[in-house]
Amino acid sequence: MDQDFIIKKLQVKDSQALELLYTHYSESLLGVINNIVRDSEISEEILQDVFIKVWNNIASYNNKKGRLFTWMLNIARNAAIDKVRSKSFNNSKKNLHADFFVDIIEDYDDLDQSTNAIGLRKIVGKLAEKCYKIIDFIYFKGFTQKETAEALEIPIGTVKTRNRNCLGELRTMLDE
Repeated sequence: MDQDFIIKKLQVKDSQALELLYTHYSESLLGVINNIVRDSEISEEILQDVFIKVWNNIASYNNKKGRLFTWMLNIARNAAIDKVRSKSFNNSKKNLHADFFVDIIEDYDDLDQSTNAIGLRKIVGKLAEKCYKIIDFIYFKGFTQKETAEALEIPIGTVKTRNRNCLGELRTMLDE
């Protein structure tokens, strides 16, 4: 593959040159990206973004500073590192999406039977009503603390405090 020919074609926005570039380098770039991100779906998205960046920024490429592949490799590496450092990426790795849990609860017709089978509802039912409501919303219905505060029309700080205190009461009950 003639690097200079490809660069000239890219500079005049020849889409066939981009296809050729993709055919020759996508697998290598994807490997580098995936090695950093460690998520094949996100790696594919980043790879697409890399080729868009190459397409849009080919005018900034300087062959005196290095080969085209090296330049593309740096774009791919930097994009992958930026993604890993992003807040959204880090949050997605810490927690499963709340919809995952809500869907499980909504799809599970005999949730009450299931929780009763292990005696959990019965134990929670012995708590004061304010504790029962907090635990019901957060743990049985899958609400966030913020959603619980809104549903019960109380401050979020109160929800957090009650949740902590109520879980302490549950531990005490279970230890007895």
